[in-house]
Amino acid sequence: MLKFKSLGSGSSGNATLVEATAGPGSTPVRLLVDCGLGIRQLALRLGEAGLQIEDLDAVFITHEHGDHIGCARTVALRYRIPVWMSQGTHAAIGSADFEGLLRTACDGAAIDLGGLQLTPFAVPHDAREPLQLSCTDGAVKLGVLTDLGHATAHVMAHLQSCHALLLECNHDLELLAGSAYPDFLKRRVGGQHGHLSNIAAAEIARALQHAGLRHLVAAHLSAHNNRPELAQEALSQVTHFDKHLIGVADARTGTPWLQV
Repeated sequence: MLKFKSLGSGSSGNATLVEATAGPGSTPVRLLVDCGLGIRQLALRLGEAGLQIEDLDAVFITHEHGDHIGCARTVALRYRIPVWMSQGTHAAIGSADFEGLLRTACDGAAIDLGGLQLTPFAVPHDAREPLQLSCTDGAVKLGVLTDLGHATAHVMAHLQSCHALLLECNHDLELLAGSAYPDFLKRRVGGQHGHLSNIAAAEIARALQHAGLRHLVAAHLSAHNNRPELAQEALSQVTHFDKHLIGVADARTGTPWLQV
């Protein structure tokens, strides 16, 4: 069984739990995708999910921006939990010493955590070597796609046949254009290596939808340049999901546990 839960998603911090359980009585494998919270907030939100930091088996960091890497090194060193990231991400944080707990993730190279398998893939984003990933327990597949400016053919190939999709819907084009952001920041957010608009996310969802897609969750919404109902409306117009059945990962509360 595969399930996931966002602990929070947005510029204030990103973290997503993924858990795979082989069957009754078996030990779950728990992965934290991004660790962009302070250590106290991480402990608090894991506690709300019924877990502790020491229950994690691994952490995967998608890229070096602060709202994604957060307290990853503290978690690794304090709780002796391995952390996966690309060589570029590690270099971007100053090649910090992880005391033997660092694992190198590469585009397309599968990672076996026992009952949970990950496949990282490269994405266009303004970071050193950003990766997003798909997760599977061998029966179902979860796609995690946040923080990218546009979807390449490479990205789309890695996300085919997902049964659940956590998908960036960062901004509404009109709200971004009319926002108080300076022009350079508007260009960065809306650029080819920035963040996905609702329209761009909807096009990805349209291309990836199939009868087996059970969960569609909008993530990484801008607090200033988007609203949950705008993201839900954009996604519902091009998929088989009713607007109110599309999840939205909140910046503070994330999502409930969702079984894939």
